[in-house]
Amino acid sequence: MNEESHIILIPWDFTPVAECALQHGFKFAEKAKSKKIVLIHIIKNEKEHDEALGKLNQVVSDNQGKHGLKIEAVVRVGSIFTTIGEVASEVEAELVVMGTHGLKGMQKLTGSWALKVIVNSKVPFVVIQEPPNETDMRDIVFPVDFKRENKEMLNWVSYLHKHFNPKFHIIKPNTTDLGFIKKIKANIAFSRKFMDSKSIDYEIHTAEGKKSFPLEIMEFGKSINADLILILSTKNIGITDFVLGAQEQYVIANSSKIPVMVINPRDDLTKMDIVY
Repeated sequence: MNEESHIILIPWDFTPVAECALQHGFKFAEKAKSKKIVLIHIIKNEKEHDEALGKLNQVVSDNQGKHGLKIEAVVRVGSIFTTIGEVASEVEAELVVMGTHGLKGMQKLTGSWALKVIVNSKVPFVVIQEPPNETDMRDIVFPVDFKRENKEMLNWVSYLHKHFNPKFHIIKPNTTDLGFIKKIKANIAFSRKFMDSKSIDYEIHTAEGKKSFPLEIMEFGKSINADLILILSTKNIGITDFVLGAQEQYVIANSSKIPVMVINPRDDLTKMDIVY
């Protein structure tokens, strides 16, 4: 995470949900003391560049200076599946705030498409479907399962604690698999130790185990009126996951329209690389 730049990247497709993403971006920027928001619009060929840049510059002009932020326009030929991640790395964005349109309909960014964009970036994504609430971020769902990569999410637990000071609701799956139980207990113990060391407010809940864990995460988030769900994407996700439906895409496109922060596992981090 780049402490100096604090740049937030927002993919812009000239739809109302992009406007919603910008409003969420303002909220994150205000709390995280970000310096700049970058709007990125992807085009198919260079012929579209000037017209697209003119339209995007108008969006920038309409919002320039709000919340004391500098706003910048970037138009790039490419694919939404790779170019957003590339630009996020180039500008050293701290996170990407992206609007999506759920799992139904003919819009450009459905749940599965959003996931394809997300997994091609080292930068976390906050995926939103609606404008932000007027209240501060108070309750965050933090699922912890058997995966070793769960520890990477603690970087962002700390980030969110630092800037929003919410309550984290840890939810763990209800399983009878002894191997999974052992790994889940280890991840819970590590998370508790880390969160206790930083005086982070949290509670631990166990899912009922009557439905799939992603579905129970979404239902739990709805039951506590959560402001954010924090999840980890599947490591080394492949085309089969997209065809069959990776579980994350259902959380991303949850019907309660709760914002979801998606962390991608990093091969260049170790469990001790906790930076906040």
